[in-house]
Amino acid sequence: MSNTNVIGLFDSGVGGTSIWREINTLLPNENTLYLADSKNAPYGLKSKEEIIELCYKNTEFLLEQNAKLIVVACNTATTNAIKELRAKYDVPFIGIEPAIKPAANSTKTHTIGILATKGTLNSDLFHEKVKSFTNIKIIEQIGHGLVQLIENGDIESAEMMELLETYLKPMVAQNIDYLVLGCSHYPYLVPQIKKIIPSSIKIIDSGEAVAKQTKKILELNGIANTSQEKGKNVFYTNNEPSILENILGFHHNVFYLDF
Repeated sequence: MSNTNVIGLFDSGVGGTSIWREINTLLPNENTLYLADSKNAPYGLKSKEEIIELCYKNTEFLLEQNAKLIVVACNTATTNAIKELRAKYDVPFIGIEPAIKPAANSTKTHTIGILATKGTLNSDLFHEKVKSFTNIKIIEQIGHGLVQLIENGDIESAEMMELLETYLKPMVAQNIDYLVLGCSHYPYLVPQIKKIIPSSIKIIDSGEAVAKQTKKILELNGIANTSQEKGKNVFYTNNEPSILENILGFHHNVFYLDF
């Protein structure tokens, strides 16, 4: 395996680009290949079996592109399929899960909120994580409809603001001081969220932690790219490329894939 091979990332759509940004910032010399399976978004409404099959398909595409490491840039895919992926393939996998631990360790009100998909909140892995935090109150809220609106490019719509107000105001009323974003799509909603919740509530997601873990695993496996040149980044989507381009803020190296 060549150290210049790509880091592969996949998500149920454009949201995982929030994770890609953090990895690209920390490791600018790494080559990356991102796969947006937008046609099947959101994964959060699918059965565990369906999610696992989609993850196999995504992984096999990335392995065909010689990925040296795969980042499952989707909370739902991680919480439902990471175990199966690691058992089936030899490549190192990095998963993402809601950043409950830093919120739980820092809360002063002993109450935190988590906004995530149904697939993440209902998963065994999530329930295992939550069980260990017995001394704090965790308010869980499914973000019904949010992923679809982001995938449609409707981040700044009135409908988005209405949904966010419905989900967040009850959490604020229960005195949360941390809001955990448990879906890689949701960091794109931070400007909207900040209009609704008090500035005293801290918003956290998993992006930075995932980037640091990616760096660590590359180094542990001896597969970090030591080239000083800027890496090449390529993006594939099986939906309208303009939505992915708008999220990324650029138009180069974004390709449609009939997948």
